[in-house]
Amino acid sequence: MKKVLFATTALVATAGVAAADVTFGGYGRFGILYNEANVGNETNITSRFRLQIDATAESDGGVVFGARARIQQNNTDNANNPAGTGINGVRFFARSGGLEVGVGNIFGALEFMPGQYPIDLGLTGLGYQYTAYNFRGDAYSSGGSGAAGQNGIEVMYSAGDLSVHVSASDVNDRIAGHIAYTWNGWTFALGAQDSNVTTDTDWTVSAGGSFGIADVTLTYADNGTAGDHWVLAGAFDAGAATKVEVYVSDADYFMDTSYGIGVHHDLGGGTSIRGGVASMGTGDTRADLGVRFNF
Repeated sequence: MKKVLFATTALVATAGVAAADVTFGGYGRFGILYNEANVGNETNITSRFRLQIDATAESDGGVVFGARARIQQNNTDNANNPAGTGINGVRFFARSGGLEVGVGNIFGALEFMPGQYPIDLGLTGLGYQYTAYNFRGDAYSSGGSGAAGQNGIEVMYSAGDLSVHVSASDVNDRIAGHIAYTWNGWTFALGAQDSNVTTDTDWTVSAGGSFGIADVTLTYADNGTAGDHWVLAGAFDAGAATKVEVYVSDADYFMDTSYGIGVHHDLGGGTSIRGGVASMGTGDTRADLGVRFNF
């Protein structure tokens, strides 16, 4: 991520500001995506460009105020699917020490819980069926307003190996929280949510750490009337520049067990070749291959 530091006088017209800066970063990716479910049009070019903007200012008392916004464009965005065009909903925050309060397009306590994204399969994520809470809670939206238009608020606190995250929004009247603790190289997390939609996640638990040569994560979610969702995922190095990721996942709303394997090969300078293949819970197969560059 590249940092551009503007003079305080150019950003703030008043005196008494200790520090102010704007950081730009993100990534681009492009390649080929195969989706067996798209009968007659299974193989297509896939691409995404994401520019993230983080702006902060620090008061004389040491409180950091800031905002995060993204500009994102996917190859699938068009007039009928405009979610990834323009600037998304903004997340605003105030942070002091280990305490942070966020409003707007919030991260979401379940989305931000350790273990929900144990790997990043292939180039595109290939359906993210290794995410146990299955997007049944508030989450930061890269291409839309998220909870920014629904009174989203969250409080995050960390102290040493302990972290706590509570979030709430008018989306389904959700109130969620998680607590996580790291001990001896392993992170354990427990999350719960109250919602007026019966298929939203009720509670979820995860444990992840190093086991021999691999990093492994086991996650479970009770997704309300939608049913249970289990995930076992692992990642290990296959050489100095190559990482292999695997998962197996099962849910009551799957027709079949989902599983996949992906490879990231580091080319240096923030660039990598990525690809993977996954058998989806719907019974079809997805695969991708391409290049990602971080900036």
